[in-house]
Amino acid sequence: MTLTTALALLGAAVLLALLAHGVWSTRRAAARKAAPGGGAERIEPALDAPTLPQAEVDAAEADAALLASPLTVSRTAALRVPRLDPLIDAIVTLMLEAPVSGEAALAHLPPTRRAGSKPFYVEGLDAAGDAWEPLAPGRRYRELQAGVQLASRSGPLNEIEYSEFVQKVEAFAEAIGARAEPPDMLEVVARARELDHLTSPLDAQLTITLRSNGVAWSLGYLQQVAARIGFVPGAVPGRLVLPAAEEGAPPVLVLAVAAQAALADEPQDAAVRECTLSLDVPQTPAAAEAFPAFHRAATTLADDLDATAVDDQGQPVTLHAYAVIGRELERLYRELEALDLAAGSPGARRLFG
Repeated sequence: MTLTTALALLGAAVLLALLAHGVWSTRRAAARKAAPGGGAERIEPALDAPTLPQAEVDAAEADAALLASPLTVSRTAALRVPRLDPLIDAIVTLMLEAPVSGEAALAHLPPTRRAGSKPFYVEGLDAAGDAWEPLAPGRRYRELQAGVQLASRSGPLNEIEYSEFVQKVEAFAEAIGARAEPPDMLEVVARARELDHLTSPLDAQLTITLRSNGVAWSLGYLQQVAARIGFVPGAVPGRLVLPAAEEGAPPVLVLAVAAQAALADEPQDAAVRECTLSLDVPQTPAAAEAFPAFHRAATTLADDLDATAVDDQGQPVTLHAYAVIGRELERLYRELEALDLAAGSPGARRLFG
């Protein structure tokens, strides 16, 4: 190899290295320009808007909270797949002529497991065991069952949703060589309406607004103040969460600001004059004392932020109001428990999700 050739190769190598560095720098800059909290830019939903099912949002935020918390364990929260429950699901038994493999069952599941706004699930009874479980590869099932949720915060299961569920289940059953015997539509819809009638009055979601008494806060300052009492970034931009003690559970409290501030590119656009603190009562067990945590967080944040806590009518929330709410929540917890839907139980979390 001549000296000229060697120098030419060396120059080419240096040029390639510079190009590679430039590409890497460009990608890193693009990643930093993404929405706060990582991932693609998303719009923060209003507290009362029809968005993702709350259970799905809470599960994502619980995972993010575990990762961000100083108490992070070595493994992330286990995926919690709901068990079918005759109390809140209409269940269809799928009778098999012969055991079916988990791979075959999974391959023929409908692409989406929703009927209208209601989720539905399919479970299998392992050939070697006696417990129902979510379908998984490497297993063989001697029995299968599918169930659709009778009610949710969007209302009771209706005739159209039940018909869609039955159609999907029958197509699945035919594909795997099973026979489906769905319950009568009128009976199922009547059960759904009764369940919704009993439980919708017990669906309590407490929200107060913390409104600045003077200057606006920066988003960073709000996060710093909230972090002192245990809040960590949630999975959705503009949401901070107080993680539950139970691994994988929904957060106890959510502190939210407007999406415009959370996603602002310029600091002056990120000025925050108010935030909302919310507690989803049916999602948290009474033993977790979520309401005392709500009260403490509201008063502490109001003091530290120089803010006033107001209700949805814009009126300041007094100590007497907190006491009245606390007594009402005790009654609500008792009524949920009497229906076998204790706050924080899997059934309650699904029903009020």
